[in-house]
Amino acid sequence: MTASTHRLGRDTSPSLDPMIALVAQDMDCVNAVILDRMQSRIPLIPELAGHLIAGGGKRMRPMLTLACARLLDYAGTGHHKLAAAVEFIHTATLLHDDVVDHSGMRRGRKTANIIWGNSASVLVGDFLFSRSFELMVEAGSLKALQILSHASAVIAEGEVNQLTAQRRIDTDESQYLEIIDAKTAALFAAACRIAAVVAERDEAEELALDSYGRNLGIAFQLVDDAIDYASDGATMGKDVGDDFRDGKVTLPVILAYARGDEEDRAFWKAAIAGHRTSDEDLAHATALMEKAGAIADTLARARHYGQLAIEALEPFDGRPARDALAEAVEFAIARAY
Repeated sequence: MTASTHRLGRDTSPSLDPMIALVAQDMDCVNAVILDRMQSRIPLIPELAGHLIAGGGKRMRPMLTLACARLLDYAGTGHHKLAAAVEFIHTATLLHDDVVDHSGMRRGRKTANIIWGNSASVLVGDFLFSRSFELMVEAGSLKALQILSHASAVIAEGEVNQLTAQRRIDTDESQYLEIIDAKTAALFAAACRIAAVVAERDEAEELALDSYGRNLGIAFQLVDDAIDYASDGATMGKDVGDDFRDGKVTLPVILAYARGDEEDRAFWKAAIAGHRTSDEDLAHATALMEKAGAIADTLARARHYGQLAIEALEPFDGRPARDALAEAVEFAIARAY
């Protein structure tokens, strides 16, 4: 199947099932590593970590590491610890994010900070970060360590950048894209790239997988930001309108504000400043987005980045794993529909 066969907007519903089936045996090994390394003589640590790790997440990022290794016909086991490290990095950032954002729901369950408090959530997040670096070292690849450690620093920069942009309606699209490239896409890119490193492939294949992961990550976050206004809590697994109430200036807000009239802009200024946060205000914000075409255009941009991700797989045409990776992109976009 060639790259031209996969185009976003297919008739059948895309699924992660092909990628899940592709990496099932490897994922069993990764899950065993995760279960082992989240243990501690301090009972609260595995209890709190397990609440999120076992909370129904798809583990898409470590699956990408495994699927990319399959794409390259890697026959070793060095990617198992690296994939577990990727999941620990992701889980640590979620624990920290929920504290920063005062979130109450994650994956359809109460967040760890609500159950155990902010201090415990931050400290267990730190523990998981530390475990991830232990795993990177044990995997024995200095280059993979460098890629993942750099990604961890970039994620932190992205979160701080987002924090400085919070409640600032003058945030523009370029800063927004810079934020999501750092806080979301960097780990997707690193998760894919390290597969080429552990498989000892050349830089061209490394960069192709980096591009695939990065564009997939941007598309993934764009969809997340759209469905914060166009979905429900059961679908999202978190409280509807969290971004709105937190004053996060995401692309739907940027587009609606830029395209609104004077009255619309006055509403957005008040809302992002935290003065209009009721359910009625959220409904009005969503209506303004619909009027401006902001949600539709955000999803159109997601499809654009998704197509870039699929095109990055062209060097691997004809390999069975390539189609599963392409369908994972389509699945990420289809979550909005």
